[in-house]
Amino acid sequence: MKKVLSFSVMLMLGLVLSQLLPGALGANYEVARHGIEILLGVCLAFIMINVGREFEVDKSNIKVYVKDYLVAMLAAALPWIFIATYYIFVLMPTDWHTSGTVWKETLLLSRFAAPTSAGILFAMLIAIGLQSSWIYKKIQVLAIFDDLDTILLMIPLQIAMIGMQWQMVVILVVVVVLLWIGWRKMGFYSLRSDWKSLMIYAVFTYGITYAVYQLTKYFFGEEGSVHIEVLLPAFVLGMVMKHSHGVSKSDDRAATCISMLFMLLVGMSMPLININAATVGNTSSVIATLAMPSWGTIAVHVVIVSLLSNVGKLAPMFFYQDRSIKERLALSVGMFTRGEVGAGVIFIALGYHIGGPILLISVLTLVLNLILTGGFVVIVKHLALSAANDKVY
Repeated sequence: MKKVLSFSVMLMLGLVLSQLLPGALGANYEVARHGIEILLGVCLAFIMINVGREFEVDKSNIKVYVKDYLVAMLAAALPWIFIATYYIFVLMPTDWHTSGTVWKETLLLSRFAAPTSAGILFAMLIAIGLQSSWIYKKIQVLAIFDDLDTILLMIPLQIAMIGMQWQMVVILVVVVVLLWIGWRKMGFYSLRSDWKSLMIYAVFTYGITYAVYQLTKYFFGEEGSVHIEVLLPAFVLGMVMKHSHGVSKSDDRAATCISMLFMLLVGMSMPLININAATVGNTSSVIATLAMPSWGTIAVHVVIVSLLSNVGKLAPMFFYQDRSIKERLALSVGMFTRGEVGAGVIFIALGYHIGGPILLISVLTLVLNLILTGGFVVIVKHLALSAANDKVY
């Protein structure tokens, strides 16, 4: 529980610093912002390598996973669709409802609600003694699958944002090759997996994507640059590493610190917010030009968006009919947890200069869900124990 609350605190602290640093640093702020972006990318790579290391599939029995992937995909898609629809039809002017640009930007940012926080969830379920239960084993598969689904869907969303230009063809080729390598070589390479080694891999992985971007930008300009998001390369690197099921306390502590730093940096990347201003953020984004509502109105939207997000995560309740309703509800509530991958989506959206009130609402929704995570896990434990008692009697 302390870990989850610390993530919320760091995200909020970063949000406060994002409003103070531009004035405090003045002309030096752009240099600091660039450094924050690089450090963010390295931390995100580290986190995604760990997510990839959790990805284990029995290739001899692949049909078993088809249903699980479809359920995970639905559990990721429904919150995304619900929130995107709410943002467009409730927060935006009527004449924007048919704007392709507005839909593209909103669909990209709304994707933050899709992924379940696998790392946070697994650690908390183990802590309450559910690691041998059907709920834990099934949620382990679903959470990883909806993280994977989120990563893969970022590719067509990127294409929608910048169009099917030649660099997107390059990115698609890279994606296909990475997925092929990840599948063929899953758990194949015996690489060191202590946190220091993982950080070196993260720096190397982000360094390659950053170098590709800078080189193509140098030769072809910003419009012709090839920007490969670090999410998939880092995830695939984790996939091909031999899976180890034991994690030392020092490695776990270091991973937590890096995740906390990531949350802080995501908050620090937020654009300036002025409730009294007509717009907020970089106005090269259409939805950044939305007027900021009052804090009370923002709070109401945060609660509604959180509810929509978690209602969408109830999708697993309608599957696995061989299990009791309590087990299926426990499975669904377990999927409510959000964390680093969702914050990573917000970071990517910031790269497209998406700002405005829906960015603030998205960040605060993530904070609220992090705060509520402990309660979600308590509900899962209660339902699991109740389901077990029902079977005894």
